Amino acid sequence: MITTQGITKSFGSLQVLKGIDLHIDRGEIVSIVGPSGAGKTTLLQIIGTLDSPDSGSVCVDSIDTTTLSQKALADFRNRHLGFVFQFHQLLPEFTALENIMIPAYIAGTSQKKAKERAKELLQFMGLSDRATHKPAELSGGEKQRIAVARALVNSPAVILADEPSGSLDTKNKQELHQLFFDLRDRFGQTFVIVTHDEQLATLTDRTIHLKDGQLAL
Repeated sequence: MITTQGITKSFGSLQVLKGIDLHIDRGEIVSIVGPSGAGKTTLLQIIGTLDSPDSGSVCVDSIDTTTLSQKALADFRNRHLGFVFQFHQLLPEFTALENIMIPAYIAGTSQKKAKERAKELLQFMGLSDRATHKPAELSGGEKQRIAVARALVNSPAVILADEPSGSLDTKNKQELHQLFFDLRDRFGQTFVIVTHDEQLATLTDRTIHLKDGQLAL
């Protein structure tokens, strides 16, 4: 499903990734852990095509993303990948329903189909009664679930999450962690999650440890 070979990345004289060979199976929920500065977020961004490696290849769903043009890359990202960040990144002027629909609009989905899909996801999240609420009217846990629904609206093959529960209290953390497994069972997505949360890491199918830009065995 996801395969990286020989991924390296430097920022100036600092080499952040030092040859990462990795394979993640379809439907796996994988956590990436390690100390600050180990390269976790950089690796996630490269897998998610938000950044490019200095060398090496990244294949997602049998497509080598490092060979795509910028236009093809943006289209691939929109259709095949979903992103969840530590802070929800919802647009404050739009309702919960509208925030979820935005990636579908970008993909060229009709308003009718985008709204149907967004409503389906809201229902799955248990947030149908929050459809017309703007982010300022939602709790932290609700905002993060809306962000997850937005990531799912185009039915991507892969969900990439960077510290998704980092800003949540214990109760909402537990609910969000369970949600990932419920979503995998319902929709079949592959999840790659960067986290410092030891509880989440122990729940995932596999934990990948990074240290000093390399896989720690």
